[in-house]
Amino acid sequence: MFVYVCVFFSHSASTLPLKLHETAQSSRISTMFVSLAVVIVGLCYCSTGGGQSFLETPQLFGPSEALVGEIVKFRCELANHPKNEPVLMHLLQNRTKWMGDSSSLNGEAGTFTLVIKRQHEGNLVCKATLQNNTDSVEATFSNTHYLKVVEPVKGAAIVVHSGPVQFFEGATLNLSCQTTAGNYLTYKWLLNDRPIPRSPFHVMSDKHLLIYRTTSKDSGSYKCEASNEFNNTVHTNTSKEVVITVKDVVSNPDVSFVVLKWNSHNYSAEVTCNLTRGTLPITFSLYNREQLIGNVTSKERKATFKVPVVLGQHMGWLQCQADNGDRTAHSQWMALKLVGQVMMTYECDMGENYAVVHVRFFCKVAKGSHPSYKWFLNNTLLSEQQSFYRVDNQPPGESMLLLSVGRESAGTYHCEASDSFDNTTSISSMKLYMDKEVLNHLPVLVVAVVFGCFTVLIVLVSVCCCVGVVFRRRRFGENSLLGLEMKKNIIAYEGELDPLDCSEDEDLGNTTSWAEYDQASEASADEWPQIIEEKKTLEDGPVEFP
Repeated sequence: MFVYVCVFFSHSASTLPLKLHETAQSSRISTMFVSLAVVIVGLCYCSTGGGQSFLETPQLFGPSEALVGEIVKFRCELANHPKNEPVLMHLLQNRTKWMGDSSSLNGEAGTFTLVIKRQHEGNLVCKATLQNNTDSVEATFSNTHYLKVVEPVKGAAIVVHSGPVQFFEGATLNLSCQTTAGNYLTYKWLLNDRPIPRSPFHVMSDKHLLIYRTTSKDSGSYKCEASNEFNNTVHTNTSKEVVITVKDVVSNPDVSFVVLKWNSHNYSAEVTCNLTRGTLPITFSLYNREQLIGNVTSKERKATFKVPVVLGQHMGWLQCQADNGDRTAHSQWMALKLVGQVMMTYECDMGENYAVVHVRFFCKVAKGSHPSYKWFLNNTLLSEQQSFYRVDNQPPGESMLLLSVGRESAGTYHCEASDSFDNTTSISSMKLYMDKEVLNHLPVLVVAVVFGCFTVLIVLVSVCCCVGVVFRRRRFGENSLLGLEMKKNIIAYEGELDPLDCSEDEDLGNTTSWAEYDQASEASADEWPQIIEEKKTLEDGPVEFP
C-alpha cells in the first residue's frame, strides 16, 4: 500500500513525468533512467508531503468497578500521535455499542465521562481513527477493559410460594427473598432473629429457602437479609418479618376415668380425654359405641366428660376422639366395669445353687376400672416400702409386691382390691404362706414323677432280662438234647464214653447234622480201639503242662 500511494502521488503531482516519458521514447537507456528518476521523485514526495499513514494501538484507562449513579471518567491515549492529523476516538461496549466520542488534535488523550448505569457493565474498548482520512487509514482498537457495575441493594421482601402462612406439619415451606434493586447479592435467612442452619430438610439456594417435612419447631418470624459489597463497603437490606405457623397434628388420645360417689345410691364416672401433642384449640368428642355422649372445644390438650354409673352393670365401651382441623384421632375402646374377683399369682428368682432369693406377687382384678390395692402380711397392712419388700402399682389395674426371701419375710400374704371411688367395700384374694424352706423344697408332684419314672425304668429292665433268660434256655436246651443223642451213638459203638467228652464236643452238635454225624462215625469205626487205648493212657499217667 505504501508503494501504491507513492506512485499515485507521483503521477498527479506535476507535469514533469510526462516530459520524461516523451524523452524516453528516443532511446532505451534514456527510458530506464527516466523510470528510476520517477521512483526517486515519488519517494521523496511521499516522505515530505504525504505524512504518517497508520495509527498505533490506543490504550484505555479507567475504573474497573463503579456504583450505579456514580460519575466516572475513562481516558484513551495514543503513544505516537500522527502530526497535523486529528484523531477521533470512540468508546464502545463489546465493540458494537457506542458509549461516547472524543477528539485529539495535538496528541492529548481522549476523555469519556459516564453516569454509570446497570447497562454499562461489560467489556469496553477504545477505537481510534483519523478524523479527516478515515477511508485510507485503518482504525485500531485498545485492549479490552471490563467494567463491573454494582447497584446497592434496596427493597428486600419475603415472598411465600407455598400458600397460606398457617398449615399443618409435614408440608413443604417455600420462601424467596425479592429485592427492588441490587446485584451481586448474597442472602441470609433468620428465624426469630437467629440464622437458620442448613440441614437435609433446610435447603438454602441463592434467594430461595425450602423447608421439607416441617414441624412446629419451624414456626416463627422469618426475615431475609440481602447484601452486596463495593470498595470494601457492605450494603445490607433486611426484609420485614413474615410469621409462619406450623400446626401439630393431634396425637391419639388416652381415655381414663374415675368414679365419684355422691351418696350411697348415686355414682358417676368422670371420663378424661388427654393428648400428648396437637395445636390448640382442639375439639374433643366422647362416644359410647355409636352414641355421642358429648363434645367440647378446649384450649387445653384434655377434656372431661361426666357419665352416669350404675353399680353392678356394665356401662358399655367408651372412645374419645380429637380433631384440630387436619384429621380426627381416636383412642382405644375402654370398658367401664366395676371391681370383681381378685387373683394373686407369684414368680420366683433363682440365685446360686438354684435357691429362691426373690419372690414377686401380682394382684389383679378379673374386671373393673381403677381399682385400689392393699397388701397384707399375717393380716397386717403393708406400707409402700420396707427393708425386705417393695410395693409397685403397675398400670393398667395391677399391683406387685417384691420380696427378699429371708427369715423376716416368712408368713402368710394376701391382697385386697376395692374401687378407687369407694373403699368401703373390698374383695380379698386367697392367702398364701411363704418361707424359705417351703419355696426351696421339692414339690410332691415332682418327687412322684421322678420316682415313678425310675420305677418304670426298673420294670422295663427286669422284663428285658427275663425275656433274655427264657430265650437263652430254649436255645441251649436244644443243644443239650443233641449232645445226649450223640452220646447214645458213641456208647453204641464202644459202650464206655465219658459224658464230659460230650460236653467238650458240644459245639459239634450246633454245626453238624445227624446224617453227617452218622457218616463220620461209620467212616472211623475201625479207629475207636486206638482212641480208647490212648485215653486210658492219659488218665493213668501224670498231666504235663507246656
